[in-house]
Amino acid sequence: MNMFLHELKAYRKSTFIWTLSLVAVLVLFMSMFPSLSKDAAEFKKLLEGYPESVRKAFGISLESITSLLGFYSYVFAYIVLCGSIQAMNLGLSILSKESREKTADFLLTKPVTRQQVVTAKLSAAITSLAATNLFYLAAAVITAQAVSDTSFDRQIFLLISLTAFLVECMFLTLGVLVSAVLSKIKAVLPLSLSTVFGLYILNMFGSVIGEKAVRYFTPFKYYDTTYIIQHSAYEVRFIIIEIVLVTAAVLASYIIYAKKDIHAV
Repeated sequence: MNMFLHELKAYRKSTFIWTLSLVAVLVLFMSMFPSLSKDAAEFKKLLEGYPESVRKAFGISLESITSLLGFYSYVFAYIVLCGSIQAMNLGLSILSKESREKTADFLLTKPVTRQQVVTAKLSAAITSLAATNLFYLAAAVITAQAVSDTSFDRQIFLLISLTAFLVECMFLTLGVLVSAVLSKIKAVLPLSLSTVFGLYILNMFGSVIGEKAVRYFTPFKYYDTTYIIQHSAYEVRFIIIEIVLVTAAVLASYIIYAKKDIHAV
């Protein structure tokens, strides 16, 4: 418990900054919705001037972009991107920072097993992500109600918003696995940015070429907002795939870290 609380305290500042950043991005984009909805026809005409491949790459749907849920879905793609960077950063940091900061010898000489170390650090990281998403969700609901003159389906809005946490869990566990495998990570940010943006570009490429198989290789494609709006549900096969991938990544991290030769200095 002490280790868990210590990790939570260590992530407190970064969690606050990321939460504030996500809310700021949300408010900035959603503040444009009232003027956009008033000139919906002109806005659609403007978007029609862009190549279809560009619209697909950025997830712009002419049919729904002027509705609150449609516009929120477009904005939400950037929220998920930012949240995924936060999650990947956490995942890469929680195990690697002890070697990077030369505190591994102090930690691993304590009367705790390596499995307990991973559990405490992973629990703290998940709690930090959950806190970020809870505050973001509250801000999103308030903002949506403030900018919309008409009613919208709050259940669908909630389903879309919750996918951020689901995607972040995949990046978190991927980061933990990578940090368990690599002997030493000198800098977390470049690795997390390259991984997240690489998978995001793959997501955009798949949207442009219309290749459905790409969906299985990038977490950004697992929860399609268009499907959620149409069916008020997630696609079950991708939920199952995520559970399998996350479970496998966590188990592999436990096994690898337990046998890993860790050099503190």
